[in-house]
Amino acid sequence: MSDNTVKDQGSKKTVIIVVIVAVVMVAMLATIIVLASSLGKKDKAEEELRPVMVTEENAEEVVEQLIEQEKAAEVAPGYYTVTMNTTWHFESGDVASYDAIVENVEGNTNDVYFDVLLESDESVVLYKSPIIPRGGELKSITLDQVLPAGTYPAVVEYNLVDENQVTLSTVRVGLTIIVEN
Repeated sequence: MSDNTVKDQGSKKTVIIVVIVAVVMVAMLATIIVLASSLGKKDKAEEELRPVMVTEENAEEVVEQLIEQEKAAEVAPGYYTVTMNTTWHFESGDVASYDAIVENVEGNTNDVYFDVLLESDESVVLYKSPIIPRGGELKSITLDQVLPAGTYPAVVEYNLVDENQVTLSTVRVGLTIIVEN
């Protein structure tokens, strides 16, 4: 009988340990679920923020918030944002485009320059830009090569440069050039 008692006590200990482990696991799972659902609510609340109407009373506060947002939106070193239109129109092949614009946004960390290459033969350089400083923009672009009337698929190759004009990174973007006459 004493063997059965020892076995019963061992079985009871095993059952108690299993129950304790199960309770701890359920508690951990419940904690994870509660934390995950509260994080999801915070994300949703942030998505639903709406712009604030500017009044005389809150104008300074709104401007400060906008400045903070701009600072937070600055581009990381080695990356950059350039704004441009992807179709440039020219009345003729030897005059400046009336709608081409390229802007190196203020939030970038470096200056940029770009080359426009003919897509069908990238050895043909249609335009070489000057260095565009942060916050600068280039308009009234006249091609270095005179093109007859037609539509030309092209590639714009941007170069992010340091203060010594050494290229840090490049990006290529498609462009359509339309020469009207």
